[in-house]
Amino acid sequence: MSEVLINVQNLTKFFTAKRNFWGSPTSFVKAVENVNFQVYKGETLGVVGETGCGKSTVGRTLVGLYKPTKGTVTCDGEDVHTAIASSNAMKMRRKIQMIFQDPYASLNPRMTVGDIIGEPLDIHRLASGVDDRTRRIYRLLRQVGLNPEHANRFPHEFSGGQRQRVGIARALAVNPEFIICDEPISALDVSIQAQVVNLLQELQQKFGLTYLFIAHDLSMVKHISTRVAVMYLGSLVELAPCDEIYKNPQHPYTQALLSAIPIADPVIEAKRQRIILEGDVPSPIDPPSGCKFRTRCRYAAPQCAKEVPAFIEGANHHAVACHLVNK
Repeated sequence: MSEVLINVQNLTKFFTAKRNFWGSPTSFVKAVENVNFQVYKGETLGVVGETGCGKSTVGRTLVGLYKPTKGTVTCDGEDVHTAIASSNAMKMRRKIQMIFQDPYASLNPRMTVGDIIGEPLDIHRLASGVDDRTRRIYRLLRQVGLNPEHANRFPHEFSGGQRQRVGIARALAVNPEFIICDEPISALDVSIQAQVVNLLQELQQKFGLTYLFIAHDLSMVKHISTRVAVMYLGSLVELAPCDEIYKNPQHPYTQALLSAIPIADPVIEAKRQRIILEGDVPSPIDPPSGCKFRTRCRYAAPQCAKEVPAFIEGANHHAVACHLVNK
């Protein structure tokens, strides 16, 4: 593995669910709990899981939009949240940027595309003058496949795919090292999704970018990711290189997710067995004891209710949190 860029240790984020008469919290939504992983320079770490599993919360905490309840996030050895709260905030903001899920809501409808892309340049004082600012904006538009003439248009004049390209250009404006892609293709037409993913890969190769790619589409995650992390109910249950996790899924939840991916070959598709998970996802306010997945796991044993499984790395850099993985 190459050099570590992002190091996440025991990341926990709780949101207040209820308060008493005096305003003190009485219950919490345990969105993310004791998550540990590293992101290496130049790689794409894909994060997958069901809706509500904590993927976006992890991304927003990494970029500094949420303050962690517990745990640390470091970028190049520097604590992200400590830096954001100090005089180094601007420097850290330049290192980490985010592409949001909804290209319709993430762009200010009252600003032109040129001003949207130029705003980071103004905040971080990266342009030496009006002409330099304009040149930078035009260059960024070309890099994401748009024309300089689009700079004077407003977001409502663009399609969803074009708006997401504007969001990508805005993220690139400050020359970041790390970009969090929070389901950047889920709101787009299927025909446009591949174009946006290919654009992200081209930009990564050109500028040496590092991505955290959050998505539901397991086929697209396989296409773009170097490694894949699987989350369930706020916890990380499996993490491995992309080829390894798709060929040899070890956690029962990962096996169920991958069994849902359709196969183009009708003969193979007819023979394979789909793993159907029983029951509903437990409430993040009151998750099950021990292993959070045990209430839906067909292999659950008494030990699973008593102990939280350790996240242990085995052969081929394959880490999994399951009591029964070697049994």
